[in-house]
Amino acid sequence: MTLPARPSGLVAGVDEAGRGPLCGAVVAAAVILDPARPIAGLNDSKKLTARKREALAVQIREQALAWCVAEASPAEIDRLNILAASMLAMQRAVAGLSVTPDEAWIDGNRCPSLSCATHAIVGGDALVAEISAASILAKTVRDAQMEALDARYPLLGLAKHKGYPTAAHLAALRIHGVPDFYRRSYAPVRALLSQATLF
Repeated sequence: MTLPARPSGLVAGVDEAGRGPLCGAVVAAAVILDPARPIAGLNDSKKLTARKREALAVQIREQALAWCVAEASPAEIDRLNILAASMLAMQRAVAGLSVTPDEAWIDGNRCPSLSCATHAIVGGDALVAEISAASILAKTVRDAQMEALDARYPLLGLAKHKGYPTAAHLAALRIHGVPDFYRRSYAPVRALLSQATLF
C-alpha cells in the first residue's frame, strides 16, 4: 500500500482493540511519537509476544510526545453498533492527547470524524510506527481489563481467550451465565441470554 505523504507537522497514529470479543469495552489509543526518541521493535501488536508488547507499552508511555487511551463501553456498543462505538473511542483518544496533531493516521479503511486531517491505512499497524504504537497500547490495556475480569469471573476463562467467542468461552457462558459486561447486541450473547441467568 502507498502511504500518504507525511506532513511537516505531527502525525497521531490511531488504532483500536476489541471489536470482535463478546464482552468488555472497545479500546482505542492515539500516539504521537517523538522523532528524537525512536522506539525500536514497533509492529502490529498481534505479531508481538505478550512480553514484548508490555515492554514496548512502557517505552511508548515514557518516550512518546503524547499518548491517550480511551474506550467505548459495552452499553455504548449495544446502543451505537460496534463500528460507531470504535469510531467514538478513537475520537476520545485523539481528543485526549496533550499535543494536537496535524494529521491522524487510522488503522483500517474508515476514519472517525476529527478536527484534524485523517487518513485510513489498511494494515497500518504493521506499516506506520505511530499506528503500531497505538495498537500496542490499545491491546495491552484491553488485555489487562480482561485479566482483571478473569480474577472476578475465573470460570469464564477471560484471561485466556480475551472475550473472543471460542467454543470453550461459549460453553462456559452456557454453564455459568452471562455477566452484565457482555455485549447484548452480539448474536451469540443474545442467544445465550434467552436461556441464561445474569450473574
